Amino acid sequence: MDRIKTLLPGIMVATIVGMAALFLSEHYGAPAMLFALLLGIAMSFLHHGTQCKTGIEFTASTILRIGVALLGLRIAFGDLVALGWKTGLLLVVAIMSTILLGVVLAKAFGLQKRFGVLTGGAVGICGASAAMAISAVLPDSKDKDRDTLLTIIGVTALSTMAMVVYPIIAGMLELDETATSIFLGGTIHDVAQVVGAGYSVSEQTGVLATLTKLVRVALLMPVVVCILLVLRMNLDKSSHAKAPGIPLFLIGFVILMSINSMVALPEALTTISADISRFALVIAIAAIGMKSNLSQLLTVGVKPILLLVLETVWIAGLILVCLPYL
Repeated sequence: MDRIKTLLPGIMVATIVGMAALFLSEHYGAPAMLFALLLGIAMSFLHHGTQCKTGIEFTASTILRIGVALLGLRIAFGDLVALGWKTGLLLVVAIMSTILLGVVLAKAFGLQKRFGVLTGGAVGICGASAAMAISAVLPDSKDKDRDTLLTIIGVTALSTMAMVVYPIIAGMLELDETATSIFLGGTIHDVAQVVGAGYSVSEQTGVLATLTKLVRVALLMPVVVCILLVLRMNLDKSSHAKAPGIPLFLIGFVILMSINSMVALPEALTTISADISRFALVIAIAAIGMKSNLSQLLTVGVKPILLLVLETVWIAGLILVCLPYL
């Protein structure tokens, strides 16, 4: 009971900010996660020296993991089969090459390699959700929250721009419906923006683009496992942090995805779980914003932004070049 009393103020604050973000998103059309992040940053004073601190940190970690685990109910193994092996292989190559590019560019720019992994995973897989899932398994460091916050802001902004620009590019290149769907679903960072871009072209394009995107989301957990293995191999020699074990949210994601693949779950259940997952992620991002130090973001310079832009251009260019061979 004492534990609940300690956590409740911070959780309630994050929840209120998350609800405000959803309200603004529905009325102004911008991503809810971006609103949650900005509102959270504006409320960051609540994390310093108040009784909300413990609950905010709980929301930014534990509730975040619950939201990521529930993503498993949105995906089934059949989704991976439906696109065909060539498209699946292209998505795997696109994701892994984007992460590798992030590591290489981070080293070239004088940034930490783990920041390249974080940004590459966010761009390659599913934007803010991937950034939070990858951040959850990276070793703790003094810049971890700042890097996560910066990545979320960057991929959300780039994803919103891509939602508008990419359908125009597909039209200029005269891509057919299938190619347009794979391009949109295989390159735009966040699920909501993929849906918006796809349905702006046609209903069928929206369906196929969303399916392509969900396949990328399904690859989130294998990528997280690979990151854990690399950490255990102590690839980053500059860090003496202990590599984390396999987190429970990863196990939960796999179990829920397996259940969704083997059992025909009621649509009402999957819809509710999707809503809970989305809300958990929104309030977790709000909490991450509250934990942030805005002055630190202002000192990072242009290199991290340039890194995110180059990763975005890479994955878009790779998919476009490979489309004729599918």
